[in-house]
Amino acid sequence: MIHIRTPKEIEIMRESNRLVAQVLQRLSDAIKPGVTTKELDHLAERLIRTAGATPAFKGYRGYPATLCVSIDEEVVHGIPVSRQLKQGEIVSLDVGAFLNEYYGDAAITVPVGKVSKEAVRLLEVSRQALAKGIEQARDGNRLLDISYAIQSWVESHGFSVVRDFVGHGIGRNLHEDPQVPNFGPPHAGPRLRPGMVLAIEPMINVGTWEVKVLDDGWTVVTADGRLSAHFEHTIAITEKEADILSLP
Repeated sequence: MIHIRTPKEIEIMRESNRLVAQVLQRLSDAIKPGVTTKELDHLAERLIRTAGATPAFKGYRGYPATLCVSIDEEVVHGIPVSRQLKQGEIVSLDVGAFLNEYYGDAAITVPVGKVSKEAVRLLEVSRQALAKGIEQARDGNRLLDISYAIQSWVESHGFSVVRDFVGHGIGRNLHEDPQVPNFGPPHAGPRLRPGMVLAIEPMINVGTWEVKVLDDGWTVVTADGRLSAHFEHTIAITEKEADILSLP
């Protein structure tokens, strides 16, 4: 069932999503060679709990951390450990928070110092793919109009979209209907209506769209070992353009 949220609910969700955006901002500022992914995880948890919220991911289906940190060929769900970040890597940071009975969820991918031209282009195309998807998140459009906008933009630049993992509805639960693929034909899927709240999250690979899960049961990597980037915003459908809730 796709939930239609009231204006009051959306304002409550804005608070949880604003918190997530602020945490991402702080984490981004902390990114530098030598910092460990575990240190980033501890920072994220401290910021979330200090704000009176609960980490959304920790314990979710057994996930062991507050933050998902995915480096280079890691697509999503990388578990924070003692690994130090290195110059030239790109790092996906995915954060969720539970505040006032509603969830917030967002992600960014950031460079560690100076990165390759390929990485720079991947980050820019991926960031723009999210923007293209959000442009289509409008009253009266179909869900897969979002998906088609993302896929067509990404593939026109020679990259690929991950198909095994998708965006989602969000609200009182971290994952709700509908699923939001990053690929598909236009003018298909449920019609978008004001009050729908969606987490749109393109996962973009330099090479093949195919992925695999490592033996830890969580970390998703590209099948060919090439770079991947991930960006996510939680947005609300309105009578006009989408309302991006996950802004600081």
